[in-house]
Formats: sequence, structure tokens, C-alpha cells
Amino acid sequence: MLRLTKVLLAGTAVMALAACGSAEVASPGEGDFGGGTPTTPTTPTPPTTPAPGTPAADCPTGLANVGLVAGGTLRACQLPADIIGNLTLAARAGTVYAISGRTQVGIDRGIDPASTTGSQGVLTIEPGVRIFASGGSDYLIVNRGSQIFAEGTATNPIIFTSRQNIEGQTTLTSQGQWGGLVVVGRAPQANCQLTAPVTCTGQVEGTSAFYGGNTPTDNSGRIRYVQIKYSGFEISTGNELQGLTMGGVGSGTTVEFVQVHNSSDDGIEIFGGNVNLRRIVITGADDDGFDVDTGWRGGAQFGIVTQRPPTATSRSAGFEFSAAPAATPLASRYNTRPQIANWTLVGRNTDNTNHTVAHFDTGVAATVINSVFTAAAGSAAGCLDIADADTQTAGTNFRSVFMSCPVAYRSNNVARSTAVFTTAPSVGNTATGTNTMTAPASGSTLTNQVLTFINGANETAVTPVNAPAVYPFFTATTYIGAVQNAGDTWWAGWSCGLSGNTTC
Repeated sequence: MLRLTKVLLAGTAVMALAACGSAEVASPGEGDFGGGTPTTPTTPTPPTTPAPGTPAADCPTGLANVGLVAGGTLRACQLPADIIGNLTLAARAGTVYAISGRTQVGIDRGIDPASTTGSQGVLTIEPGVRIFASGGSDYLIVNRGSQIFAEGTATNPIIFTSRQNIEGQTTLTSQGQWGGLVVVGRAPQANCQLTAPVTCTGQVEGTSAFYGGNTPTDNSGRIRYVQIKYSGFEISTGNELQGLTMGGVGSGTTVEFVQVHNSSDDGIEIFGGNVNLRRIVITGADDDGFDVDTGWRGGAQFGIVTQRPPTATSRSAGFEFSAAPAATPLASRYNTRPQIANWTLVGRNTDNTNHTVAHFDTGVAATVINSVFTAAAGSAAGCLDIADADTQTAGTNFRSVFMSCPVAYRSNNVARSTAVFTTAPSVGNTATGTNTMTAPASGSTLTNQVLTFINGANETAVTPVNAPAVYPFFTATTYIGAVQNAGDTWWAGWSCGLSGNTTC
């Protein structure tokens, strides 16, 4: 009976500890259950919950108290520059989290999963947590061999944003107020075959981090129900941070229900790797919405891209797909091979003849099915631009893609009436697999309260391709485009700016 009483007391203490939410830093491992002298556990005093609209009194252990923000209503608790071991950011009343400068999860462990170099970090973020940064050089990076578990919910997303947004100072056109989120892994990248040598790495744009390896199924964690707002920053000409950047991220990683809003560069950019994406929203990117490069070989299904009007210096395409330089022989390249299904790209009214809804550069062997490309009537926008014959011969094909733009097709930015592909099947706008670039008999009928991306009668009339037969990651649908009808609300609740009552 005495032994049973001790066991029950110990169990009670453990449950009390588990119930105390906070951010904690600890080394990975299961602990020491050896023969040492046991100590009597004590129940910690839980933090006092502040009244609504008042800041927390202090910060969790391991985080720096950097003062008050949002008119003194929130305590700002800053993450360490190097996150080694386990760090959990709890949803904590009166608290907002901050990053400053390069904040890294783990220290690069190299391309070998068995490597003992560097240090591992695991960052876990609870639903409802907000993390802000104050400048362009502030960004969060998850290094090779480390992981992030940022998992919000449909009604309580995780938000990465700028200090200006926390302070209520952002507008409809705000952008480029901090760096962004970067995740790098050990999956193959451009010019690196699946039997890549140990020297096969690349450096991620906008950072000094290395990515790539020989593990297509590498797992960098889970990112679900997340908003990334007002990010993107040009470090130097042609060297920018995006909203979400992924380099060499493997197919073991989960990325779904993610929105990037008002990035000053691309919304999402992927360099190599095999990561798959699902349920993506990209709004107001100043450059490209979804940009892939250096040999990405993954799939993306269900995506909404609504662009801001392009400028004289910004093409602002919904898609930009590219691969290795043209000087590399096509046969020896590790080509970019995007698998795309059920995306709706919404171009803007513009007189910029450089504006194309989807732009495919050199060395791309893309498959696009069950999607909608549109641009405003009366603008100079084109639906599709194929940069060169190289991409055509690499095997790019479109099936059941509804294209409704003032200019159907451009080649090397010259307007064409038809597209000629050397590899069938080619382009099917209104029927599966037909070889035509002819615009539909009538234009887009997309609708919505604020931004038009919900299928209307003309989009619904298109017969979809059997998506899982094209790429196993895809799920089957009875419709093209990202959103079937007004009852299809996968984008609602966790995203912002797409309807009248969800401002960003």
C-alpha cells in the first residue's frame, strides 16, 4: 500500500507539470531512469493569466523579455539566436514572440542523416501563436537535420508577421517589412541525381545556409494552418528572401494550409527537393506567387494565387518555373519537374506587356492539370509564356486547364495565337488532352465577394483529369481549379484578405 501511494503521488506531480504551458528549452532525450537517488518533484506555480488587453508579467524561461508592443498590451518575448534542443512556443495570454536577426533552428548537420556534426533543434509552435520581426535582416531558418512543427488549426492559425502589423500600422499595400521563413533539408537539387555525391549542396538565396543531399524523403517537420505576412526582403540585387523559402526539402515534410500575404518578392519559392504542398493561398506577392527552381520534383494541389498589379520592374507572375542554366546539356540536367493540380491563378488589370499569369523558363518538364489561368479583360496580360523550345522539348504539358486572358500565349514575351509543343499531350483548355491553345468560347466566370477565385459555370463545364493517375500525391476531384463552388470553403477561417470580413 505504501508503494502504491508513492506511485500515485508521483503520477499526480507529473500531470501537474504537463499541464503548465510555457516555452521551454531542453535537450532531446528520454532522461535518466538509472539507479541514482530520486528527488521529490515539486509542483511549479503556474503563471498568472493577465486580464484581456494587458501584457503578461514576464517571459517564459529561455526567452528574452524585450519589452511591450501593441500599445503596451503585449509582452514581447524574443527567441534565442540559436535554438538547440527542443523549444516550444506556447499560446500564452498577453504574449507575442519575436525574432531578431538570423534566428536558426539547429546548426547545419550536413547532407548525411547519420552525421554527428552541427546540432539539432526542434521548434514546436502551438495554435494561435504570433511571431513578429522588425526588419529585413530578421528571418527564421530551419537548418538541415532540424525540424519545425508549426501546426495551427482552421480557426486558430499561427501567424508570422511584422512588428508594424502587430502595432496596427500596416496597410493594403504594405510589404517587405521583415525577412521570412526558410526551411532547408537533405533532398536532391539541381544537377544532382538521386545518387548525388557528398559534395552536392547549394546555398539558399538570401542566406548563408546550405541545402541539398541524397535523401528524397527527408523530413523537416510540419507546417499547417500558417500565415506569413508582409515579408520578403532584397539582401542584394537578385538575392532576396521570400515569404516561405524551401531548399532541398524532402517529401517527408508536411506543408499544407499555408498563406503568404504581401511578400515584396515571391510568395513561396522552392529550390530543389521533393516536398509536396496542398491547400496554398498566395495573395499580393510583388514578384511571383509560386516560384520553383533548381530541380524541384514535387507536387502541389489546391492553390489560390491573386496577384498585385505588376510594375515596370516586376513581372508578377502567378507561376514561375525554371531549372538549370541553358548552357547545361538538357540530357544531363536534373530538370525541374513540377506536378500541379487544381490551382486558380488570378492576374491583374495591367497595361504591362511583360505580365504573364504563368511563366515557364529554361529546362522545365512540368505537368499542369485541372487548373484555371485568368487575367482581367482589356488588360495586356497573357495566360502563358513559354521561354524557349528547351522547355517545350523537356516534356511540359497541360491538360484540362481553362485559360481566359486577353493574350492566350507568349513565347519569349512575344504574343502568339497558338502554342506549338513537340511533346504530346499538349494543352487542353476545355477538354482533356486536346492540343489547342484556343481560348474558351466565353471568358472566366469566377466569382467571390472580394477576390474572384470561385468556379462559375464556364469553369465547372471543363472535364477534369484523373489526378491520382498523374501523380499519386494528388486526390481525385470532379472539378478543375482550386475552389469548386461557394460551399467549398477550405480557404476560409485560417487565411486573411480573401473575403469581406477577414482583413490582413
